Amino acid sequence: MTKQQAHTWVKEALEQRIAALKTILADSFSAVASEDTKSSAGDKHETAVSMAQLEQEKLTHQINQLLVLQQQFSRIQVDTVHTKVQLGSLLETDKGYFYVSVGLGKVERENNSIFALGIDAPLVRLLLGKKVGESVEFNGSKTELIMIN
Repeated sequence: MTKQQAHTWVKEALEQRIAALKTILADSFSAVASEDTKSSAGDKHETAVSMAQLEQEKLTHQINQLLVLQQQFSRIQVDTVHTKVQLGSLLETDKGYFYVSVGLGKVERENNSIFALGIDAPLVRLLLGKKVGESVEFNGSKTELIMIN
């Protein structure tokens, strides 16, 4: 796996998650608008509309969080080669591949997976500044750095 691949995969995963949430949000607005036009009486109708509005607020918040991650992600210099773990490093460990970028979690593509982790992730905090061949103890398990790019 190359750093360019990892970067592209995470970028596309971010875009897909944002698009999916925007679709859900748009559908939610359509459902509320359709519900408002019905003449349903009483508290039951008002409760349903209020719950839908709360869900819309939650979705909007999630979209905004992903947009912030997307902005942070866009600042990563993918062409920089790293010799120690830092923001923008692609790590190969005995546990798999990790891309120190944004906290997106597991990204799967082409029967491969990487973990996109933010700089504040507990494992990343332990690995910061480490070089190939070094290891850290995390959750009772040793993680060894095989490659950094």
